[in-house]
Amino acid sequence: MRTRLLTRRQMLSRLAGLIAMPAAASAASPPPASAPFAPVVPGYRLRFPHDEGSHPDFRLEWWYITGWLNEATRPLGFQVTFFRARPELNHDNPSRFTPRQIIIAHAALSDPALGRLSHAQRAARTALGLAGAEEGRTRVWIDDWTLAQEGAAYRCRVTDRDASLDLVFQPTQAPLLQGEAGFSRKGPRPESASYYYSLPHLKVGGTVAREGKERPATGIAWLDHEWSSQYMDDRAAGWDWLGLNLDDGSALMAFRMRGNDGGRFWAGGAWRDPGGRVRIYNPEEIAFLPSRQWRSPRTGAAYPVACRLRAADLELEIEPLFDDQEHDTRVSTGTIYWEGAVRASRSGRRAGLGYLELTGYWRRPQL
Repeated sequence: MRTRLLTRRQMLSRLAGLIAMPAAASAASPPPASAPFAPVVPGYRLRFPHDEGSHPDFRLEWWYITGWLNEATRPLGFQVTFFRARPELNHDNPSRFTPRQIIIAHAALSDPALGRLSHAQRAARTALGLAGAEEGRTRVWIDDWTLAQEGAAYRCRVTDRDASLDLVFQPTQAPLLQGEAGFSRKGPRPESASYYYSLPHLKVGGTVAREGKERPATGIAWLDHEWSSQYMDDRAAGWDWLGLNLDDGSALMAFRMRGNDGGRFWAGGAWRDPGGRVRIYNPEEIAFLPSRQWRSPRTGAAYPVACRLRAADLELEIEPLFDDQEHDTRVSTGTIYWEGAVRASRSGRRAGLGYLELTGYWRRPQL
């Protein structure tokens, strides 16, 4: 995969069209004020499957699947993310062209033989059925890119000239509610929060097509679903996030929001043991301790791609599948970040597989 079909100028032109108001709607009187975004507040009880669908009253939402695939000759990392964004526009405009919601999608393969990401991205407004995100159950799409629930499973289809994925994800565990029963704090201010749950240890089956050849693939994956109206405090510069499917059946999520000085601004996480017991970590219990940096030859951004993670009394060494897993998504979300497949080890022995996301090392992300 790679950013393809559209040049950077063409994509920017398309995105400008996505958010531009139609000329027919600009006429006589000033537009009414935008409807307010829904707040994230403690005490909301997540409902399944209802909350697996879209939440269009909130400003931002994403469905994020990462995992490891076993090909015949080598392991591959993969990532597929669908974003739903609600622009701050006049939503009373009756025109069907009004961009009430925008869908953005990223997909990437991490192939150690290639030594860099193979990736693609798309963006479209939810007009005329070309893109959308349904409420009540997971179904989000742009053209022929889809992520949808099929019975108890999820199916993801991503097609591209260089590589295509057709994968089915079977849950093996119940949803893991992050934070306070799904209310996940991202800073000291109460409005800096999201509703957030994860599905670790998804069993993966399907096919990967590359270079005109379709091959069966199996593996393990992690799904995050998160929605918010004010995710990041203005005093934060970016975040580090880690999701790990541990070999003993346990699951670990840890994150830290970094301040403008580079230090920890906020942190959190959750661990669920094989028996289903959950521990929620407070900010003081999480530490990302960099052990090695990689500097991008394209952007000059330096990322701590290897680290020691401390979550209370649990300590793990994190190493990437390979170093160059940098995403350039400026033509869709306006940012560059590192996101890649990683291995976790403990006392020199493999402990699990997962994904690490590092944002704000190029520039502060604008959500």
